[in-house]
Amino acid sequence: MLRSLAIPARAIASRSVMVRNVVGFEDFFGKKPGGNNKRPTEDPKKPNKGTGGSGGSKPPDFQMNTPTIMLTAAATYMLWKATAPPENSRELTWQSFRSQLMDKGMVDRLDVLNRSRVRVHLRPDAGSLGVSPNTVFYFSIGSVDSFEHNLEEAQNQLGIPSDERIPVAYRDEVSLLNTLLHFAPTLLIIGVLFYMTKRGPGGAQGGIFGVGKSKAKMFNQETDVKISFKDVAGADEAKEEIMEFVKFLKNPAMYERLGATIPKGAILSGPPGTGKTLLAKATAGEAGVPFFSVSGSEFVEMFVGVGPSRVRDLFATAKKNAPCIIFVDEIDAIGKARGKGGQMGGNDERESTLNQLLVEMDGFDSNEHVVVLAGTNRPDVLDPALMRPGRFDRHISIDRPDISGRAQIFRVHLKPIKTSEDVEKLSKKLAALTPGFAGADIHNVCNEAALIAARYHKDEVTTSDFEQAIERVIAGLEKKSRVLSPEEKKTVAYHEAGHAVAGWYLQYADPLLKVSIIPRGTAALGYAQYLPKDQYLFSTKQLADRMCMTLGGRVSEQIFFDTITTGASDDLQKVTKIAYAQVTAYGMNSKVGPLSFHDPSQEQQFQKPYSEQTGALIDEEARKIVSAAYERTVELLSGKKDEVEKVANLLLEKEVLTREDMENLLGKRPFKEVNSVYDEYVRPKRIEAPPPFPEEKGENDVN
Repeated sequence: MLRSLAIPARAIASRSVMVRNVVGFEDFFGKKPGGNNKRPTEDPKKPNKGTGGSGGSKPPDFQMNTPTIMLTAAATYMLWKATAPPENSRELTWQSFRSQLMDKGMVDRLDVLNRSRVRVHLRPDAGSLGVSPNTVFYFSIGSVDSFEHNLEEAQNQLGIPSDERIPVAYRDEVSLLNTLLHFAPTLLIIGVLFYMTKRGPGGAQGGIFGVGKSKAKMFNQETDVKISFKDVAGADEAKEEIMEFVKFLKNPAMYERLGATIPKGAILSGPPGTGKTLLAKATAGEAGVPFFSVSGSEFVEMFVGVGPSRVRDLFATAKKNAPCIIFVDEIDAIGKARGKGGQMGGNDERESTLNQLLVEMDGFDSNEHVVVLAGTNRPDVLDPALMRPGRFDRHISIDRPDISGRAQIFRVHLKPIKTSEDVEKLSKKLAALTPGFAGADIHNVCNEAALIAARYHKDEVTTSDFEQAIERVIAGLEKKSRVLSPEEKKTVAYHEAGHAVAGWYLQYADPLLKVSIIPRGTAALGYAQYLPKDQYLFSTKQLADRMCMTLGGRVSEQIFFDTITTGASDDLQKVTKIAYAQVTAYGMNSKVGPLSFHDPSQEQQFQKPYSEQTGALIDEEARKIVSAAYERTVELLSGKKDEVEKVANLLLEKEVLTREDMENLLGKRPFKEVNSVYDEYVRPKRIEAPPPFPEEKGENDVN
């Protein structure tokens, strides 16, 4: 599928290949916190806070004391003595018993044990025959009947009178070892249940398996967290608000003297990768107070009542360690609006957990100095009771960084990269080449560049490595194994040339940065990369130009090949979304009027918020908008057929064209570009030759 990297309006739901809806910053390379991160000295009058309780602290190790060691050793010795065979015992066979003992008249009596073994008792005068009378002999028998028959036959052969025959007694003896082994499974289960019950906080409160204990982890700022606020870039406003919480916890008297109280909590919201968790890590590194981190999904288990129990345990531990900070990541796992989270039922456990969280947050005393931070990607689905002041007093939105923010993030990530490039200039250039990138994407670009340089055994990372890494992140891995036929390659070239030429001659289209016909990713046979500026408002003319540029590939195929292919499906999806957004969300259609039917909270509703007649009108008007853009694009490219052919032929020759190549072919764009980001950050500035030095005049020179 041919994919164009045109950047649609930010408010429009469409996503281009280049600008993904992931913004902000993510994990940065850790650095040691500053020197002012020491924990305050504990007050000896206060109870020991330590790492006790459940919280996120590690469970205390089992310590062996002297009485425990002695008791264990004594029990082990007694068990061994009870189960070990006597030292003076000796095993025999029937033949040995007959020849060594019975034939010599040393046997006093016999005991048949459990109908399987025979114990031999010797006569007191057996010592005179060289055998210790204290020795106990044993031998095994197959059956009692066989033993009795053999014994009677042996005594008959020895001529022993009937009144002097060896007495035989039958006994049933129980082995202590066998008894313990018989009851071992039951005893083991009882022991495990007893241990698990004692392990829970307050006995039964922790649950029989400890599932009611909070799984929050308590971070040690000196060992666990190595990120500080200086490692956070691209979100200065959010960082400033978070730092205020840290300042309050470190120096509450500065605020309390004016009558201020610390906010109970703050919601960090924004698209994935904007740095919500990173800000929390930096807060943990800078706060100098205990920091508990837990995921919203960790409150939910298969057992009923576990979620509320873990919430209670978490806040009980936080109170013991106050002042402290609790960070709940992905709070929307338990904080969804009640009645909306699961339309098919089964919400009781999640709602019970949410209710317990509401009670715990609202029941806090402000003087306890416990702050709750939470991160979410979907603030619109959270329960209003959770978002109200008194629980989460501040709502901190972290949006994607602009070009200056991206440059700051690149500077952070370029520090560990080995390169001889000017970091300041390189960061600005890369920021201009990555519009809409999140901090996670920026970190990925820097890492990919280092991997590419290492793949070719380079000594340092160069600018070309970063450019390849950006293409890798934007359009996917280059598919060298995907060989296109000459006809397909020509179609792709004219398709991408149509995009490039249409955008070149449309005033409000984004400037072209690069166009390629090298297959990448899973479906893209070619792509065009543009350089949009940071813009927040779009007019109907601007949207129309973007639609025409997006349709340029499809129109080019129709003009030059008199046919269409499936390669424009992604372009058609983008155009359709823009058209419907103008009609249903932005009120830009005269027939439908200034109405907006877009409600993000009602995305999963089964009924449309308008009638069937209105729906048919919306479809008709959206089709008219797309048709008008298509006809305009046909008219534009029909008049620029020579330019399209030039670009397509050069694409077939070089496979990749840059903006300089386009300017050499078509000249500069016929529109004045004010404050061009490309000219400022990307285009290499020409160094003019310095003026010549003035010639030295001799003594005879005339003025």
